[in-house]
Amino acid sequence: MTYSIVARDPATGELGVAVQSHWFSVGAIVPWAEPGVGAVATQANVQPSYGPHGLDLMRSGASAGEDLERLVADDSGSAGRQVAVVDASGRVAVHTGSSAIPFAGHCTGDQVSCQANMMASETVWPAMLDAYRKTEGSLTRRLLAALDAAEREGGDIRGRQSAAILVAPASGEGWQSVVSLRVEDHPEPLVELRRLVDLHDAYALASKADDCINEARHDDAARLFERARALAPGNHELLFWAGLGAAHAGDVERGVRDVRAAIELQPGWRELLQRMPPEVAPSAQAVLDRLRE
Repeated sequence: MTYSIVARDPATGELGVAVQSHWFSVGAIVPWAEPGVGAVATQANVQPSYGPHGLDLMRSGASAGEDLERLVADDSGSAGRQVAVVDASGRVAVHTGSSAIPFAGHCTGDQVSCQANMMASETVWPAMLDAYRKTEGSLTRRLLAALDAAEREGGDIRGRQSAAILVAPASGEGWQSVVSLRVEDHPEPLVELRRLVDLHDAYALASKADDCINEARHDDAARLFERARALAPGNHELLFWAGLGAAHAGDVERGVRDVRAAIELQPGWRELLQRMPPEVAPSAQAVLDRLRE
Protein backbone atom coordinates (compact mmCIF):
# COMPACT_ATOMS: atom_id res chain seq x y z
CA MET A 1 0.00 0.00 0.00
CA THR A 2 3.02 2.18 -0.51
CA TYR A 3 5.78 3.39 -2.80
CA SER A 4 9.31 3.83 -1.52
CA ILE A 5 12.95 4.13 -2.47
CA VAL A 6 16.11 2.94 -0.71
CA ALA A 7 19.54 4.12 -1.82
CA ARG A 8 23.17 4.65 -0.95
CA ASP A 9 24.91 7.77 -2.24
CA PRO A 10 28.23 6.57 -3.72
CA ALA A 11 29.75 10.05 -3.30
CA THR A 12 28.99 10.49 0.41
CA GLY A 13 28.17 6.99 1.64
CA GLU A 14 24.86 8.24 3.04
CA LEU A 15 22.06 5.68 3.29
CA GLY A 16 18.44 6.69 2.83
CA VAL A 17 14.80 5.71 2.56
CA ALA A 18 11.83 7.80 1.43
CA VAL A 19 8.20 6.70 1.33
CA GLN A 20 4.62 7.86 0.71
CA SER A 21 1.38 6.00 1.33
CA HIS A 22 -2.32 6.31 1.96
CA TRP A 23 -1.81 5.02 5.48
CA PHE A 24 -1.47 6.88 8.75
CA SER A 25 2.07 7.50 10.05
CA VAL A 26 3.88 5.43 7.42
CA GLY A 27 7.20 6.79 8.70
CA ALA A 28 6.85 4.76 11.89
CA ILE A 29 6.93 1.40 10.12
CA VAL A 30 8.45 1.53 6.62
CA PRO A 31 11.85 3.35 6.70
CA TRP A 32 14.86 2.08 8.62
CA ALA A 33 18.51 3.15 8.31
CA GLU A 34 21.67 3.10 10.39
CA PRO A 35 25.04 4.80 9.75
CA GLY A 36 27.59 2.45 8.22
CA VAL A 37 25.13 -0.45 8.23
CA GLY A 38 22.36 -0.11 5.66
CA ALA A 39 18.79 0.89 4.93
CA VAL A 40 15.55 -1.07 4.73
CA ALA A 41 12.06 -0.30 3.41
CA THR A 42 9.40 -2.77 4.55
CA GLN A 43 5.87 -2.41 3.16
CA ALA A 44 2.82 -4.03 1.50
CA ASN A 45 1.32 -6.36 4.13
CA VAL A 46 3.96 -4.73 6.25
CA GLN A 47 6.12 -6.62 8.72
CA PRO A 48 7.86 -3.84 10.70
CA SER A 49 10.33 -6.29 12.25
CA TYR A 50 12.03 -6.60 8.86
CA GLY A 51 13.53 -3.17 9.58
CA PRO A 52 15.35 -3.73 12.87
CA HIS A 53 16.07 -7.39 12.13
CA GLY A 54 17.48 -6.51 8.73
CA LEU A 55 19.77 -3.89 10.25
CA ASP A 56 20.88 -6.40 12.90
CA LEU A 57 21.85 -8.90 10.20
CA MET A 58 23.81 -6.34 8.20
CA ARG A 59 25.49 -5.06 11.36
CA SER A 60 26.66 -8.65 11.91
CA GLY A 61 28.20 -8.79 8.43
CA ALA A 62 25.41 -10.01 6.15
CA SER A 63 25.22 -8.53 2.66
CA ALA A 64 21.96 -7.07 1.37
CA GLY A 65 21.23 -10.31 -0.50
CA GLU A 66 21.99 -12.54 2.49
CA ASP A 67 19.95 -10.24 4.69
CA LEU A 68 16.89 -10.37 2.47
CA GLU A 69 17.12 -14.12 1.98
CA ARG A 70 17.09 -14.64 5.74
CA LEU A 71 14.23 -12.23 6.36
CA VAL A 72 12.01 -13.82 3.72
CA ALA A 73 12.88 -17.41 4.65
CA ASP A 74 11.98 -16.81 8.31
CA ASP A 75 8.61 -15.27 7.48
CA SER A 76 5.59 -17.46 6.71
CA GLY A 77 3.77 -14.39 5.39
CA SER A 78 6.47 -13.34 2.95
CA ALA A 79 4.20 -13.80 -0.10
CA GLY A 80 2.30 -10.70 0.97
CA ARG A 81 5.34 -8.58 1.76
CA GLN A 82 7.49 -6.15 -0.14
CA VAL A 83 10.92 -5.25 1.20
CA ALA A 84 14.07 -3.62 -0.17
CA VAL A 85 17.54 -3.51 1.35
CA VAL A 86 20.74 -1.63 0.58
CA ASP A 87 23.90 -2.30 2.56
CA ALA A 88 26.83 -0.04 3.39
CA SER A 89 28.70 -1.27 0.31
CA GLY A 90 25.82 -0.31 -1.97
CA ARG A 91 24.62 -3.83 -2.70
CA VAL A 92 20.84 -3.97 -3.24
CA ALA A 93 18.25 -6.72 -2.77
CA VAL A 94 14.47 -6.51 -3.11
CA HIS A 95 11.48 -8.84 -2.74
CA THR A 96 7.94 -8.34 -4.05
CA GLY A 97 5.77 -11.20 -2.84
CA SER A 98 3.44 -13.04 -5.20
CA SER A 99 0.42 -11.88 -3.17
CA ALA A 100 1.29 -8.18 -3.23
CA ILE A 101 -1.75 -6.29 -4.57
CA PRO A 102 -1.37 -5.03 -8.16
CA PHE A 103 -0.07 -2.95 -9.53
CA ALA A 104 3.05 -4.03 -7.65
CA GLY A 105 6.69 -4.36 -8.59
CA HIS A 106 10.21 -3.05 -8.24
CA CYS A 107 13.25 -2.02 -10.21
CA THR A 108 16.87 -1.52 -9.22
CA GLY A 109 19.84 0.51 -10.32
CA ASP A 110 23.32 1.25 -9.08
CA GLN A 111 22.98 1.30 -5.26
CA VAL A 112 19.23 2.04 -5.42
CA SER A 113 15.90 0.20 -5.43
CA CYS A 114 12.39 1.54 -6.09
CA GLN A 115 9.35 -0.52 -5.11
CA ALA A 116 5.59 -0.06 -4.95
CA ASN A 117 2.34 -1.92 -4.49
CA MET A 118 -1.37 -1.11 -4.88
CA MET A 119 -0.42 1.52 -7.45
CA ALA A 120 -2.54 3.28 -10.04
CA SER A 121 -0.06 2.32 -12.78
CA GLU A 122 2.83 -0.03 -13.54
CA THR A 123 4.87 3.02 -14.54
CA VAL A 124 5.27 4.25 -10.95
CA TRP A 125 8.45 2.48 -9.88
CA PRO A 126 10.33 2.89 -13.20
CA ALA A 127 9.53 6.62 -13.12
CA MET A 128 10.93 6.81 -9.59
CA LEU A 129 14.21 5.25 -10.64
CA ASP A 130 14.47 7.51 -13.67
CA ALA A 131 13.87 10.65 -11.59
CA TYR A 132 16.40 9.56 -8.99
CA ARG A 133 19.06 8.99 -11.64
CA LYS A 134 18.42 12.32 -13.37
CA THR A 135 18.27 14.52 -10.24
CA GLU A 136 21.41 16.24 -8.99
CA GLY A 137 22.22 17.32 -5.46
CA SER A 138 22.07 15.65 -2.08
CA LEU A 139 20.71 12.18 -1.47
CA THR A 140 17.80 13.79 0.38
CA ARG A 141 16.79 15.85 -2.65
CA ARG A 142 17.17 12.90 -5.02
CA LEU A 143 14.92 10.74 -2.83
CA LEU A 144 12.28 13.47 -2.79
CA ALA A 145 12.46 13.70 -6.58
CA ALA A 146 11.70 9.98 -6.81
CA LEU A 147 8.60 10.37 -4.63
CA ASP A 148 7.35 13.26 -6.74
CA ALA A 149 7.82 11.18 -9.87
CA ALA A 150 5.72 8.38 -8.39
CA GLU A 151 2.90 10.82 -7.70
CA ARG A 152 3.00 12.15 -11.25
CA GLU A 153 2.39 8.59 -12.47
CA GLY A 154 -0.72 8.24 -10.30
CA GLY A 155 0.90 6.97 -7.11
CA ASP A 156 -1.11 5.00 -4.58
CA ILE A 157 -4.50 4.20 -6.11
CA ARG A 158 -6.18 5.13 -2.80
CA GLY A 159 -4.66 8.59 -2.69
CA ARG A 160 -2.25 10.29 -0.30
CA GLN A 161 -1.95 10.50 3.49
CA SER A 162 1.54 10.27 4.99
CA ALA A 163 5.19 10.41 3.97
CA ALA A 164 8.64 10.19 5.50
CA ILE A 165 12.32 10.49 4.74
CA LEU A 166 15.24 9.05 6.69
CA VAL A 167 18.88 9.57 5.69
CA ALA A 168 21.77 8.25 7.78
CA PRO A 169 25.39 9.37 7.47
CA ALA A 170 28.09 7.06 6.14
CA SER A 171 29.39 6.49 9.66
CA GLY A 172 28.43 7.37 13.18
CA GLU A 173 26.41 6.10 16.10
CA GLY A 174 23.13 4.30 15.56
CA TRP A 175 20.98 7.24 16.62
CA GLN A 176 22.56 9.74 14.21
CA SER A 177 20.81 10.92 11.06
CA VAL A 178 21.31 13.50 8.34
CA VAL A 179 17.56 14.01 8.14
CA SER A 180 14.66 12.22 9.82
CA LEU A 181 11.25 13.70 9.07
CA ARG A 182 7.67 12.43 9.01
CA VAL A 183 4.34 13.74 7.81
CA GLU A 184 1.83 11.67 9.73
CA ASP A 185 -1.48 12.78 8.19
CA HIS A 186 -1.84 15.47 5.53
CA PRO A 187 -3.86 16.03 2.33
CA GLU A 188 -0.62 16.75 0.43
CA PRO A 189 2.09 14.85 2.29
CA LEU A 190 4.82 15.30 -0.31
CA VAL A 191 4.34 19.07 -0.41
CA GLU A 192 4.50 19.16 3.38
CA LEU A 193 7.54 16.87 3.45
CA ARG A 194 9.44 19.22 1.13
CA ARG A 195 8.50 22.16 3.34
CA LEU A 196 9.87 20.31 6.36
CA VAL A 197 13.09 19.43 4.54
CA ASP A 198 13.60 23.11 3.68
CA LEU A 199 12.96 24.06 7.31
CA HIS A 200 15.32 21.30 8.46
CA ASP A 201 18.06 22.72 6.24
CA ALA A 202 17.46 26.21 7.63
CA TYR A 203 17.71 25.02 11.21
CA ALA A 204 20.82 22.98 10.40
CA LEU A 205 22.48 26.27 9.42
CA ALA A 206 21.12 27.91 12.57
CA SER A 207 22.63 25.12 14.67
CA LYS A 208 26.02 25.77 13.07
CA ALA A 209 25.53 29.46 13.87
CA ASP A 210 24.88 28.58 17.51
CA ASP A 211 28.17 26.68 17.57
CA CYS A 212 29.90 29.78 16.19
CA ILE A 213 28.39 31.90 18.96
CA ASN A 214 29.70 29.46 21.57
CA GLU A 215 33.16 29.96 20.03
CA ALA A 216 32.72 33.76 19.94
CA ARG A 217 32.78 33.71 16.10
CA HIS A 218 29.95 36.21 15.77
CA ASP A 219 30.75 37.26 12.20
CA ASP A 220 30.45 33.66 11.03
CA ALA A 221 27.27 33.22 13.05
CA ALA A 222 25.72 36.28 11.42
CA ARG A 223 26.38 34.92 7.93
CA LEU A 224 24.90 31.54 8.80
CA PHE A 225 21.77 33.02 10.36
CA GLU A 226 21.23 35.13 7.26
CA ARG A 227 21.44 32.03 5.05
CA ALA A 228 19.03 30.22 7.38
CA ARG A 229 16.58 33.13 7.22
CA ALA A 230 16.65 33.04 3.43
CA LEU A 231 15.57 29.38 3.45
CA ALA A 232 12.65 30.02 5.82
CA PRO A 233 11.68 33.68 5.45
CA GLY A 234 8.44 33.33 7.42
CA ASN A 235 10.08 31.84 10.50
CA HIS A 236 10.18 34.45 13.28
CA GLU A 237 12.98 32.76 15.23
CA LEU A 238 15.36 32.78 12.30
CA LEU A 239 14.24 36.32 11.50
CA PHE A 240 15.16 37.43 15.03
CA TRP A 241 18.62 35.90 15.01
CA ALA A 242 19.33 37.09 11.47
CA GLY A 243 18.40 40.58 12.60
CA LEU A 244 20.88 40.49 15.46
CA GLY A 245 23.46 39.15 13.02
CA ALA A 246 22.81 41.97 10.56
CA ALA A 247 23.19 44.55 13.33
CA HIS A 248 26.45 42.94 14.43
CA ALA A 249 27.70 43.09 10.84
CA GLY A 250 27.05 46.84 10.78
CA ASP A 251 23.60 47.07 9.22
CA VAL A 252 21.77 48.25 12.32
CA GLU A 253 18.77 49.53 10.36
CA ARG A 254 18.24 46.12 8.79
CA GLY A 255 18.79 44.43 12.14
CA VAL A 256 16.22 46.59 13.92
CA ARG A 257 13.73 46.06 11.11
CA ASP A 258 14.09 42.26 11.26
CA VAL A 259 13.97 42.06 15.04
CA ARG A 260 10.91 44.31 15.13
CA ALA A 261 9.21 42.07 12.56
CA ALA A 262 10.01 39.00 14.66
CA ILE A 263 8.54 40.68 17.75
CA GLU A 264 5.37 41.51 15.85
CA LEU A 265 5.01 37.82 15.02
CA GLN A 266 5.95 36.65 18.52
CA PRO A 267 5.99 39.34 21.27
CA GLY A 268 8.11 37.16 23.55
CA TRP A 269 11.20 38.06 21.52
CA ARG A 270 11.23 41.57 23.05
CA GLU A 271 11.54 40.15 26.56
CA LEU A 272 14.22 37.71 25.42
CA LEU A 273 16.13 40.53 23.74
CA GLN A 274 16.42 42.26 27.12
CA ARG A 275 17.94 39.14 28.66
CA MET A 276 20.66 38.65 26.05
CA PRO A 277 24.20 38.78 27.49
CA PRO A 278 26.73 40.54 25.25
CA GLU A 279 28.84 37.40 24.86
CA VAL A 280 25.86 35.71 23.20
CA ALA A 281 24.52 38.67 21.20
CA PRO A 282 26.92 41.64 21.07
CA SER A 283 24.41 43.71 19.10
CA ALA A 284 21.41 43.06 21.35
CA GLN A 285 21.73 46.21 23.42
CA ALA A 286 22.12 48.45 20.39
CA VAL A 287 19.03 46.93 18.78
CA LEU A 288 17.07 47.22 22.03
CA ASP A 289 18.02 50.88 22.42
CA ARG A 290 16.83 51.60 18.89
CA LEU A 291 13.54 49.81 19.50
CA ARG A 292 12.98 51.94 22.61
CA GLU A 293 13.50 55.18 20.74
